Amino acid sequence: MTEQRKISGGQPVPSSVEKALGRIDLSSVGGFSAPGKVADTPIDDFEAQFRINLRPLYLIAAAAMPHLRADGGTLVAVSTRAALRPFAGAAGYCSSKAAVIAFIGCLDAEYKDDGVRANAIVPSIIDTPGNRASQPDADTAKWVKPGQIAQTVLWLCSDASSATSGAAIPVYGRA
Repeated sequence: MTEQRKISGGQPVPSSVEKALGRIDLSSVGGFSAPGKVADTPIDDFEAQFRINLRPLYLIAAAAMPHLRADGGTLVAVSTRAALRPFAGAAGYCSSKAAVIAFIGCLDAEYKDDGVRANAIVPSIIDTPGNRASQPDADTAKWVKPGQIAQTVLWLCSDASSATSGAAIPVYGRA
């Protein structure tokens, strides 16, 4: 039987992951839901944004940190430009994504001396089918392509970015 340890939330994490994959570099994303002005947004909808955007990052970091510390790995989280430039009707989303940036700063402060790098990318609108469907009249030529996001994450996980940690990297395209 594979040895397992439990993290917050009780989810088992196979200890064999590190052996199977070698060095661990991670990325965490999130999502957007329940738009509306603050006075019109139920607290459960507001809190749901933190469960979608911050909780998975915390769980990933907590589970992976022993391996990241052992190997000097990298964690990359995906925030959003809206965390820095909020828009109306998205207080939960903007706040939870700002919390992602703050959490990355905490990870950097706590683990940089252990050789762990933690960064966030801060994209503008990403050219996805969901975003195209929700904004059918938008100029999608200005949106960031998923491949551009992937290239930035790969760079942050590479030795070429070894001097970068605790950063919120803009990936805005032309938007």
